[in-house]
Amino acid sequence: MVKDGIIIKGNKDGLNAVIDMNKFRDFEEMVEEFIDKLSVGKKFYRGATLKITTQLTELSERDVIKLKSILFDEFMIKECIFEDEKETKVKSFSGVYEGRTKFYRKTLRSGQIIRYSGNIVIIGDVNPGSEVYAGGNIIVLGNLRGNVHAGNTGNTRAIIAAFRLQPEILQIANIVTRSPEDDEKTYYAEVARIKDDTIIVEPYLPNKFL
Repeated sequence: MVKDGIIIKGNKDGLNAVIDMNKFRDFEEMVEEFIDKLSVGKKFYRGATLKITTQLTELSERDVIKLKSILFDEFMIKECIFEDEKETKVKSFSGVYEGRTKFYRKTLRSGQIIRYSGNIVIIGDVNPGSEVYAGGNIIVLGNLRGNVHAGNTGNTRAIIAAFRLQPEILQIANIVTRSPEDDEKTYYAEVARIKDDTIIVEPYLPNKFL
């Protein structure tokens, strides 16, 4: 029986799914009904942008990741944006909203690997041979010389920034680049981002990347 706990509607920006978590016993029951509703027009959602409006405080990080995986893998949703029910918009990184950030207060040595579904901020260096994977942005308050992959769930809006940006391999979403062998040493903060399907690196300017 449909509880009307999930309403899906279209607008000029794409699709909006309004979910009332109070009408479900738990997260699993909500997901089951969500899948049933989306399955009716499964092909219609391929490549679409879906905004989910719900009580974000009712969703854990694990819940968000699971929901994102279902939408991306089973329904081929292109982008998922979460919005609080009180209409306070929260930007997302392909399903993980911007507020989730993990801080690492250490230098990464060769062979060390860290992964996180949101943003990663490293207070220290990322040495050659180390690896960093983030669903959102990667910010290094030090030298970045290892392998880094921001937006690893497909988010092309993610950025990578460091006091000195000299990675072995740098990847944002599905676009990969390497530091040129004759790359000049820089002594100012830089930001890497995607522009016109290419990764560009620019000097950091206050307020430009907010």
